[in-house]
Amino acid sequence: MVYFGAHEQVLQLLEWFEAQGAWAPLFFILVMTVVVVLLLPGVLFTTGAGFVFGLVEGSIYVVAGTTLGAILAFLIARYMFGNRARHFIMAHTRLRLVSEELTPNGWKIVLLTRLIPFFPSKISNYFFGLTQFSLRGYIGGSLLGFIPFSIHNVYLGSIAADITTLGARNLDRSPLEWSLYGAGFIVTVIAVVYLNYLARRALARYAEKGAIEEDLA
Repeated sequence: MVYFGAHEQVLQLLEWFEAQGAWAPLFFILVMTVVVVLLLPGVLFTTGAGFVFGLVEGSIYVVAGTTLGAILAFLIARYMFGNRARHFIMAHTRLRLVSEELTPNGWKIVLLTRLIPFFPSKISNYFFGLTQFSLRGYIGGSLLGFIPFSIHNVYLGSIAADITTLGARNLDRSPLEWSLYGAGFIVTVIAVVYLNYLARRALARYAEKGAIEEDLA
């Protein structure tokens, strides 16, 4: 995005959101939905949400838009890809193991993949649509799984907003407040790393269990 200058258009779009008043949250959620469905980079939008809306509202809008986009991608794969595409992908990946052996724990599998940094989450939305996972479990796992990283990225954007508007808004933060900001950032990083460790360990355990069951069959 930076190479092609697209980040400048994203920043202009964020400024446009800020000028839309009460309509801004709806427009932002719709754009986040499109970003997820089209597999576009979303980090500038998630951090930008903290800059424009603040931590609490920004986190809510990011999670809502990301979850809605994930649901649409799931439904597109399930009802529009067709049986030929489904059979081809199942035959050439280990997705069949996930679909057949881990369906009872589907929402947990979805949740764990959401907690792993740099996991290809947007692509996995379509792959999950080809499994036998229930839509309700998929939505629940996605909604819960998107929350930690969304808050983390939005939090970074909210800090950036305070730093860049010190002169304009005369925020006059005390050293204690900035210390709390720094401590909060450290805590969020530690939480993200720890959740990543737990998710990888649990996901490996599920995969190993599924592989053993497949061999026994």
